Amino acid sequence: MKKAYEYYREELSNIKNAGTYKEERVITTPQSKKISTTKMNNVVNMCANNYLGLSDNKELIEASKSALDRWGYGLSSVRFICGTQQVHKDLEKKVSEFLGMDDTILFSSCFDANGGLFEVALNDQDVVISDELNHASIIDGVRLCKAKRMRYKNNDMADLREKLEEAKKTARIIMIATDGVFSMDGIIADLKSICDLADEYGALVMVDDSHASGFVGSHGRGTAEHCGVMGRVDIITGTFGKALGGASGGFISARQEIVDLLRQKARPYLFSNAMAPAVTASSIKALELLNESTALRDTLEENTKYFRNLLKENNFDIIDSTHPIVPIMLYDERVAAEMASRMLEKGVYVISFTYPVVPKGKARIRTQVSAAHTKEDLKFVVDCFKEVREEMGIK
Repeated sequence: MKKAYEYYREELSNIKNAGTYKEERVITTPQSKKISTTKMNNVVNMCANNYLGLSDNKELIEASKSALDRWGYGLSSVRFICGTQQVHKDLEKKVSEFLGMDDTILFSSCFDANGGLFEVALNDQDVVISDELNHASIIDGVRLCKAKRMRYKNNDMADLREKLEEAKKTARIIMIATDGVFSMDGIIADLKSICDLADEYGALVMVDDSHASGFVGSHGRGTAEHCGVMGRVDIITGTFGKALGGASGGFISARQEIVDLLRQKARPYLFSNAMAPAVTASSIKALELLNESTALRDTLEENTKYFRNLLKENNFDIIDSTHPIVPIMLYDERVAAEMASRMLEKGVYVISFTYPVVPKGKARIRTQVSAAHTKEDLKFVVDCFKEVREEMGIK
């Protein structure tokens, strides 16, 4: 047994030597556009999924407080035993209406939602075709099912067609699985072409919209709205842990038959506690705010354009997109880590992304724009990047 710890220490040493060891910074304030840490105070936060600035929204906080008084602290149970309150049904209805889907089922996280989906929807007679850059939760969920697995090149419709041609020879059900937004790159999936191919081959379409729900699309209804395919996507998974308040919880919105089957068989749903009532109520409030006005997503869109243009004008290597995920490509793991450290010293909170989170040789600093940021905040960030680049002699 003790020998095992020698292997663990060696593995940790290798990770540190490779420059990919991940330190966790400790925040001493609520999540917001500016935060304080144990190392630096009042720094501009550029790496949270707080796209709409709702993480410290007073209306959400009050909704959560009221829910504690009305519904209590927790359910101490799974949904089908005694863990379902009216507040859970209300949230499921709100999500379904917001996304234009038949029904919704809640999970403790989107990771659990994706982990529970595929083994219920598919068996060994079926084929799942997954984008090569899909989130780890989709990859793990697919591994749990018995369906034949295929991967197609990122957003490559010609390759997807080839996989569909092969799959149709034997498959009972074909499911195409994709991120709506590829979280490391900020690239939006070509859902219009995916849905066209799905119609042609009679396939189901599953989209993880965790980095889109609430702000992508003219009304924030996600990549299906952005790509003009609302009503054509069979399954949408997502989270309340990013733009929709940033707390926790996930969901699957789908056709009625799929949701009904998930309630009967999805293991993370059947064997995990229900979402906390306070989080459930604040998620309802987040959706109500988005239904009332598009002001937050409109501000986010404007901020994103400003920030992206400013980076381009200053010759930073960024991945082209319209999404508020803006990766600054540095390629070298050690360079990315050092730049992130120097940025914190200047008053900007960013994190380096290295292997295995991104492929080797693709190290980057992934910045994320929020509706809460001001133009002054964003210009300050770019100015700091310029200063650090010059100090480090990066060309």
